[in-house]
Amino acid sequence: MSKINNEKYWAVILGASSGFGEAASLQLAKDGYNIIGVHLDRQATMPNVERIVAEIKSFNVEPVFYNVNAADEEKRKEIIDDLLKRTEGKPQVKVVMHSLAFGTLKPLIPKPGEQQITKAQIEMTIDVMANSLIYWVQDLVSNGLLINKARIFAMTSSGGHSAIPYYGAVSAAKAALESHCRQLAVELGPMEVAVNAIMAGVTDTPALRKIPGNIPMIEVARRKNPRGKLTTPQQVAKIISLFCHDGGEWISGGIINADGGEDIVSFVGQGEPENDSLKNYLN
Repeated sequence: MSKINNEKYWAVILGASSGFGEAASLQLAKDGYNIIGVHLDRQATMPNVERIVAEIKSFNVEPVFYNVNAADEEKRKEIIDDLLKRTEGKPQVKVVMHSLAFGTLKPLIPKPGEQQITKAQIEMTIDVMANSLIYWVQDLVSNGLLINKARIFAMTSSGGHSAIPYYGAVSAAKAALESHCRQLAVELGPMEVAVNAIMAGVTDTPALRKIPGNIPMIEVARRKNPRGKLTTPQQVAKIISLFCHDGGEWISGGIINADGGEDIVSFVGQGEPENDSLKNYLN
């Protein structure tokens, strides 16, 4: 899809300042979309945000970034109101990406010396990492901003269907997020809007580094992956770009595995993987 076809459209990226959200913002800007970036950063990480904004501008598109909590209802409404002014109330949002990684990593049942997760922490995790997708889409649709044949993407993970230490609340959020994608795909069908969850392989992002045991997780992922390497945010961004081409709207309501085959490998042997054949990974 050429830039000239996209220059009047906007992509709304929730979680735009790092990882998958950053990569998607840059790729979609390269594709010609104006970018609404919603992120939550402290002063120490704002230079990275400024770098992203400058790079987006280099593609001759418009970046508008908001340093706010994407799950805050009032802030969301302020951004929607601003977008209505920028678009003069016309439907111009063609892509929505949900890449919010803000949750509590604590055990449901603690071992001695650990703290168990609280009710408030579980509810916050699921609200930010799953339910907020619904509220953003509702506001975009009710305000007439989402175009027919728009694309909506939400970042899930293998943790949505498997158990990872300290990942219980996030796992529940990912499972809920996948369910929300299915329901939105059905309800937005008359608009021909495609809604999909993207399940990336293990990716070395700031969010991953917050998960206890992330180093062993990275090592196991390398051994599992048939390519012998980790997924990168840029690979996922290119897949999003690909699904935004004409015809991509017919793929909807599913989970797109963007992991080089990592999730289908159930167990691995010891030692470093070879890259020539899947048999080197299996006992």
